[in-house]
Amino acid sequence: MKVKLIETKNPKNIPEILREKSKEVKKITPEILNLAKQMIRIMNKNNGIGISAIQVGVPIQMIVVKNCDQDFIFFNPKITSFSKREVVYNEGCLSFPGIFENVSRPEKVKIEAKNIDWEDTEIEADGILARCLLHEIDHLVGVLFIDHI
Repeated sequence: MKVKLIETKNPKNIPEILREKSKEVKKITPEILNLAKQMIRIMNKNNGIGISAIQVGVPIQMIVVKNCDQDFIFFNPKITSFSKREVVYNEGCLSFPGIFENVSRPEKVKIEAKNIDWEDTEIEADGILARCLLHEIDHLVGVLFIDHI
């Protein structure tokens, strides 16, 4: 199945699917691996640092994030803790091309997820990676960055 990025240039006209809650992934299938490859291609083509499956019309709990020029795929990510200190940063989203807004998010975050080998993994992140993880996990519950402004 070929997918494409769901996007809008009008924050008042948000495609309904971007508000959907994504379902838990039970196992990695060849279709999910193919989807992950397409998401990475779309993210890189659009100079992004993160993308969630819902942004390509597939409501499953899968995100891809880029860190140090390496792409990481996570399934069923859950935030386990975050710092009280927040940082404001001019944030954008592949689904809202050309729109950037100042968003306050925790400076540090810890998440648990399944990795591409279906192993439990824990990620501690700060800075732009923390922001990216929080942003993409928001997508999985229908929350958009513009909801934070």
